[in-house]
Amino acid sequence: MNKVSLLFITFLLCSFGYGQDNSLRVTVLEKESNESIIGATVYIEKLEKGAVSNIEGKLEITGIPDGSFEIKISFIGFESIDTTLTFPLADNNLILHLSESENELEEFTVNATRSTRTIENIPTRIEFIGGEELGEKAVMNSANISMVLRESTGIQMQQTSINSGNTNIKIQGLDGRYTQLLKDGFPLYGGFSGGLSIMQIPPLDLKQFGIIKGSSSTLYGGGAIAGLVNMVSKTPEEEPALDIMLTQTHALGSTMNLFHSKRSGKFGYTLYASGNYQKPYDPDSDGFSNLPLTKTISFNPKLFYYPSDKTTFWFGVNGTYDDRTGGDLKVIDDGANGINQYTEKNVSRRGNTQAVYETKFSDNRKLVVKNSISYFERNQEIPNFTFKGNQLNSFSELTFHTGNDKSEWIIGANLYTINFDEIADSLERDSKEVVEGIFINNIYDISKKVALETGLRLDYSDNWGLFPLPKLSILYKATNKFTSRLGGGFGYKIPDIFTEEAEQLNYRNILPLDKDNLNPEKSIGGNIDFNYKTSITDELFLTINQLFYVTKIDDGLLLNSLNNGFLQFENADGEILSKGAETNIKFTYKDFRWIINYAFIEATLNYLPDNPQKPLTAKHNIGTVLMYESEKWRVGYEAYYTGKQNLSNGKQTKEFITTGLMIMRNFKWGSVFTNFENFTDVRQSKFSPIVNQPINAPTFPEIYAPTDGVIVSLGILIKPFGNEDDDD
Repeated sequence: MNKVSLLFITFLLCSFGYGQDNSLRVTVLEKESNESIIGATVYIEKLEKGAVSNIEGKLEITGIPDGSFEIKISFIGFESIDTTLTFPLADNNLILHLSESENELEEFTVNATRSTRTIENIPTRIEFIGGEELGEKAVMNSANISMVLRESTGIQMQQTSINSGNTNIKIQGLDGRYTQLLKDGFPLYGGFSGGLSIMQIPPLDLKQFGIIKGSSSTLYGGGAIAGLVNMVSKTPEEEPALDIMLTQTHALGSTMNLFHSKRSGKFGYTLYASGNYQKPYDPDSDGFSNLPLTKTISFNPKLFYYPSDKTTFWFGVNGTYDDRTGGDLKVIDDGANGINQYTEKNVSRRGNTQAVYETKFSDNRKLVVKNSISYFERNQEIPNFTFKGNQLNSFSELTFHTGNDKSEWIIGANLYTINFDEIADSLERDSKEVVEGIFINNIYDISKKVALETGLRLDYSDNWGLFPLPKLSILYKATNKFTSRLGGGFGYKIPDIFTEEAEQLNYRNILPLDKDNLNPEKSIGGNIDFNYKTSITDELFLTINQLFYVTKIDDGLLLNSLNNGFLQFENADGEILSKGAETNIKFTYKDFRWIINYAFIEATLNYLPDNPQKPLTAKHNIGTVLMYESEKWRVGYEAYYTGKQNLSNGKQTKEFITTGLMIMRNFKWGSVFTNFENFTDVRQSKFSPIVNQPINAPTFPEIYAPTDGVIVSLGILIKPFGNEDDDD
């Protein structure tokens, strides 16, 4: 780090090291059973600040000035509490008890399902990752969201190229193209961008994740066969927010993230900017990069307009430039020669717009209109071959929400267009798709203990026909401690050439789709889960969730070799079947959290003899996380076991364990942190080669384990407006 950077950081620390803001920490419990309440709202009206309780019933509001303020605590089906608190507080760890009521109270929006119900009252199973946990993962990896997703049970981050770092998300053993990635409800990622999408989304401007596993096509259309991930951005508040994060790794990677937001009257804005520079990194000393030379810049401003209390309009623009070069280090540094010739270069540019108009006619009726236009350009080069093209997508949607105390209806229509144009290739792999969809979804409370969710979507593709997509989910709340969900639905995926297999081959010699001899992939899936939570003592909480699932895909898209050296996409003559179980156990005691999870994945290719396990899918995965959190410190230790996997050639890989350690110290002006990722230095190169000779024309085996080994990072997070109350 140069002298200018050090002077800049010193100036910021001096400028933001003063000011006295308070915080409010609350645990919300059910009065009779003393159980935690998830989704309870604590709101300070004068400051227009609030927060929602997590799975332990805990929440925190920061940036509270000295003085007396009226506080409201509420939750659907419970009596609200109105009280006045004077800050600074003598005790900043309040425990509040709510009593059941016949009246419905304020609702809390769950973005992953479009619903205005709390997570506990929605029949669809949702995994929620809130701001606190996102903050932890941003410290572990400030450059992209792969860390957030990787540590969710049953989710695997599958690296497809050691040279570019491309990574796909696999849910319950199914390929990444079966998962929809959304941001603020917009399907902006996937297709030609492939595994680069996850690597180009930093986490600092996100306030929550909603993950739905299993077919979710009824909610958001085709592609969500394995599930969907909806990332929700932060929005402006009256109190200004400014986060500046600087991170440096020992592997020669530097990242800077900045987020700023403010609302004043009828207008507000958010501004997010990110930059990442990674030098080529070769921990194996084999002369080839395990981390590519990377230069990434992202810029995302949004403008918000509030013409009335019931209407909001916002417009955002996002631009990303990403340049990655991996391969032979001598070629990267000095250029090709007679011996050293191989590099893989990926240069991509992304630009998109988003616009959302939302207006409420009453407490139970609202209209939402949204539109996005996304442009993606990519140039991929290897010796003697270039794959280049651009993709223009658009998405428009109109939804109407209505309902009453017992029932909620969502009715909508959308239009999705995709236009891929390949540049400078004689195979003519250009493609155009137009998909129109209409959908209706209803949640109905049959009784206090049973809720039913039904939905139907009809999608029509100009090239592939009509897709009816029904869904059904049931929620049973036996007691405040025990709930269960049963659900299922249909899904589909329109064929395109952007599969993991094609990506690994750099799209070389792959023929265009033969639409006359191909069928869309179709799926049916279901799951059942059981959730139990209890307070063993006033301070010790236990939560157990057990999930069982099954998904069947017909007409799976395969890439087969022809006699002339080319490759052609065909439908599998048999099904892809993914079934298994996920177990999550969580203990909370005072400032400690201990999480244990286990995933059993049996993903079989039933179109092959003996129904083998899907390659690069471990049957057994175990993880554990131990966290300590206080006002001043946040310390986390994690360990993950990955079982044996099959390679495409039938050979079996080694099992391995990875570990990590994160330490963060909080101050009034922000935080300093360090992270030791994979500190036992587990690398695939210790089990088998990751580069095969000859050096002038190398080949690269499949990736099944970490390739970069231990990564040590050190960083600083500066938060001048409203951080945790600390006397130091």
